[in-house]
Amino acid sequence: MRGTKQSVSMKQQLKKYNNYKDSGIEWLGEIPEHWEVKRIKDAITKIGSGVTPKGGSETYVDEGIPLIRSQNVYNDGLRLDNVSFITEEVHNKMKNSQLKPFDVLVNITGASIGRTCIFPESVKTANINQHIIYLRVKKKKVEYFSYYLKSNTIQEYIMNIQAGTSKEALNMSQILNIGLPFPESKEQTQIATYLDAKTTAIDKKVKLLQQKIKHYKAYRKALINETVTKGLDKTVKLKDSGISWIGDIPEHWEVKRLKDVCRIFTGNSISDKSLFEINKDAYNYIATKDINIHTKQVNYDNGVYIPKNDKSFRITKKNTCLICLEGASAGKKLTFVDREVAFVNKLCAIKSFDKNVFDKYIFYLLQTNLFNSQFFELLSGLIGGVSLGLLKYFNILVPAIKEQQQIANYLDAKTATLDKIVKNIEGQITTLKELRKTLINEVVTGKVKVSA
Repeated sequence: MRGTKQSVSMKQQLKKYNNYKDSGIEWLGEIPEHWEVKRIKDAITKIGSGVTPKGGSETYVDEGIPLIRSQNVYNDGLRLDNVSFITEEVHNKMKNSQLKPFDVLVNITGASIGRTCIFPESVKTANINQHIIYLRVKKKKVEYFSYYLKSNTIQEYIMNIQAGTSKEALNMSQILNIGLPFPESKEQTQIATYLDAKTTAIDKKVKLLQQKIKHYKAYRKALINETVTKGLDKTVKLKDSGISWIGDIPEHWEVKRLKDVCRIFTGNSISDKSLFEINKDAYNYIATKDINIHTKQVNYDNGVYIPKNDKSFRITKKNTCLICLEGASAGKKLTFVDREVAFVNKLCAIKSFDKNVFDKYIFYLLQTNLFNSQFFELLSGLIGGVSLGLLKYFNILVPAIKEQQQIANYLDAKTATLDKIVKNIEGQITTLKELRKTLINEVVTGKVKVSA
């Protein structure tokens, strides 16, 4: 709601120019009458593209000259937390792609095509690989120029000119011939100064909201951990669990092995999904990608179905936990299915066969430090995984069935409330980010006027 109010407030502050003219560029439309239309090549002093260092990633070193790649270039600035480095010798061999402060970087290939930022003065020098070009602009024009490249108008144009090609890519000619609305120098400075102030204010609000989300998610995790391992009654007498790393537990609780109360089994892989596209008298087939790592929700409607008369697939019942056992998502992707499903071999089904164990309680237990400490300590192999043989012997805490149900019901209600709060905050962030993009676009294309 606050983001929406701010959007209306900002738009009300801005007025249109008195007179407009046709820019002569269909996708740009009308611009203020006193503005010129140029092409990017008329506004820059140099353009350059990067190359892959001879020897590829083997030339990377722990310290040296930063080699900027597409994953470092974002519209909100350069991110160097995962930057690679090359030696000064390699850097000197790549003279045509050496950067200077205030160069404008543009990603020209892949999913991040069009992402752009200014190379900051604080970094001094760096080089770029073949997925980036740099545009050198006079310092006093660089801020306006950079904002224009970030505008929705240009981003949509970039998507259109490379659409339909076999590869997501831009070439230098396409970049150089992009139309550029050009106000006089003083007005460019006014526009850049205005947008600096407004986008900084928006970014600050977004950062505060992101911190709120981080807080709520940490609280959610701690709540699950504390409730599942200590129970709802904080006055209950505790006892030594007999396992040093578990510590004290409620006196009437038991420590059991997962295999003593649950059936544990993996699913089946599919080599050709096109053979399983008919949704008639069939089970949904769940792959690892269908589980949201953050919300733990599952996408049942992925277009893959297993006929119920195909007995070669393992099927699990409703109210079963599915957890990923291998790969980057091992131990992190987890869901609770509300129907019978077939599932991929990287997922493991954990389903209670003991009438004194409540499945939803197990779902929350799999999110605790108690489970995670056992799981991640045993990750092994090139792709990282935990075998069924080891998983079966994991220790779990087992209260009375009624208490398990109370814990699960309590956490269902509490986590639903927290998730709703987080979703609301995420909506505010989305609104603010859209406002940021709209504001930049309206100002740099002359749809609204910035006062001095």
